[in-house]
Amino acid sequence: MCGIVAYIGDREAYPILIKGLQRLEYRGYDSAGVAMITSQGELNVYKKKGKVSELVTYVQERDTSGKVGIGHTRWATHGEPNDVNSHPHYSQSKNLVLIHNGIIENYSAIKEGLKKRGNKFVSQTDTEVLVHLIEDIQKHEGMKLGHAVQAALKQVIGAYAIVVLDKNDPNTIVAAKKGSPMVIGIGDDDFFIASDASPIIEYTKNVVYLEDEQVAVLRKGQELKIRNLKDKEITPYVQKLTLELESIEKGGYDHFMLKEIYEQPRSVLDSMRGRLRANEGEIKMGGIVDHEKKFEKAKRIIFVACGTSWHAGLVGEYLFEEFARVPVEVEYASEFRYRNPIIYQDDIVIAISQSGETADTLAAVELAKSKGATVLGVCNVVGSSIARATHGGSYTHAGPEIGVASTKAFTAQVTVLTLMALHMARVRGTLTETRYRQLIYEMEAIPSKIEEVLKLNDKLREIAFTFKESTNALYLGRGVSFPVALEGALKLKEISYIHAEGYPAAEMKHGPIALIDDEMPVFVIATKGANYEKVVSNIQEVKARKGRITAVVTSGDKEVKEMADYVIEIPETDEFLVPLISVIPLQLLSYHIAVMRGCNVDQPRNLAKSVTVE
Repeated sequence: MCGIVAYIGDREAYPILIKGLQRLEYRGYDSAGVAMITSQGELNVYKKKGKVSELVTYVQERDTSGKVGIGHTRWATHGEPNDVNSHPHYSQSKNLVLIHNGIIENYSAIKEGLKKRGNKFVSQTDTEVLVHLIEDIQKHEGMKLGHAVQAALKQVIGAYAIVVLDKNDPNTIVAAKKGSPMVIGIGDDDFFIASDASPIIEYTKNVVYLEDEQVAVLRKGQELKIRNLKDKEITPYVQKLTLELESIEKGGYDHFMLKEIYEQPRSVLDSMRGRLRANEGEIKMGGIVDHEKKFEKAKRIIFVACGTSWHAGLVGEYLFEEFARVPVEVEYASEFRYRNPIIYQDDIVIAISQSGETADTLAAVELAKSKGATVLGVCNVVGSSIARATHGGSYTHAGPEIGVASTKAFTAQVTVLTLMALHMARVRGTLTETRYRQLIYEMEAIPSKIEEVLKLNDKLREIAFTFKESTNALYLGRGVSFPVALEGALKLKEISYIHAEGYPAAEMKHGPIALIDDEMPVFVIATKGANYEKVVSNIQEVKARKGRITAVVTSGDKEVKEMADYVIEIPETDEFLVPLISVIPLQLLSYHIAVMRGCNVDQPRNLAKSVTVE
């Protein structure tokens, strides 16, 4: 959500800014802009509603010279998407420009005070208010830019990641963050700033992740300086990026989403690598080893997450309750943090987030910590805010996920949660040795079974063609396959804009059955397991009302094949591991339907990859 990029050094800034904004497009946005200080000392701002490509066209005949600059992709919060509300924003004198990710909650009160002092505003944004405030402090307190930013942020309530340029100090960039991610790349004689590492890895692997309420001053030819809002100097902690440039390229695929679907055999394997030793009958998870006593004695586990990660948490609920015999609650982080939840010190709270930056999930983490609970994280991004804020946890090792609609993140999260549930079961002694070993051998085979499902791509494309003009769809599953139905419906609505609903198959009779007619596609997960016969009955109910059934079944199934219009056969596995395989054809169906409808698969309208505002 929103993308920030900045550069200061000896290279031309504009090409770096544009390439960086293109790398950040996956985060979701509705406008883009850049600002550069030219060699003649001019502060040029160019911004445009729409894609980065439209910004590039707009500035073709304009002066983009300069070796210091900032760039931004905006996802609208305050004010509609248009040229005026796009970032960067000028101060009153137009000597300062600022880009901002986040929300300033008390901007209205600050704005009224500035109006009384003669400030005039041209946009509807909270961001413009902040840059006016910084200049107002500069002017009346006689402060340099860095100190003025510190003083201004002490008055601010809300979340922010900001970068500021001063026309009168062209060799300096000031950046600050609270609640929104920001990383600084350190080159040989230059600095790079971005919302995440993707715009930086081409130039340097040495980075510093800013912590909340820290202000960084980057001066050409000098060392990086960081202070907090209390003006205490902070020693920068330089880390090495493990990200590779190739991992954020399409690699010959038409879309990042398709590439990431096909990466799942590898990402699931990587999420198990070094943790699962089937031949030795062991699961070792370094991030939770210090909390084994907590796992042994826990009376309750609470998952907090949003979107696809919430669906992974729902799968986790079935796994932890079945394997470890511990009660589980799965909470929307956005609701959990606002309803004064009851949290005990012997609870284990597990926060799930692909980016590790989801604002509501991060706030839920802080709430749970304040109540004394043990808080663990399941994240994909090393060094992310949630990874740093939790007591421990596990990375998913899915690799960068650029497509806005999560695919490999879901299966990687479910993989890690399965390992955690099995590990907890071993610690608590709730599984027999035979059952435990059966499950870990089945886990080891999952990547190869995903590869088998991917071979069905051509068939899935044919099925997708049948449903590309649909306006509604229903997804059904029972037990551990119910969250897969939710995830399948979410994927379809996210990228194809077809209304879709996921439901427990048994609940269909309590409402959704009224929607079924000969135009309604119904996707059913009907694999072998304890609920198989019940699901078959639900399929018969749909068929009796002329619903068009596409069923995901276990290879060799004959009963459902006789009833369904289309059958997708997947390899047999333990019923509690089915979500890792059954979700794959649903992802591919959504992808092909969206492509056939002409939708922007990697950047669906109105969506952001990382939701860093409330």
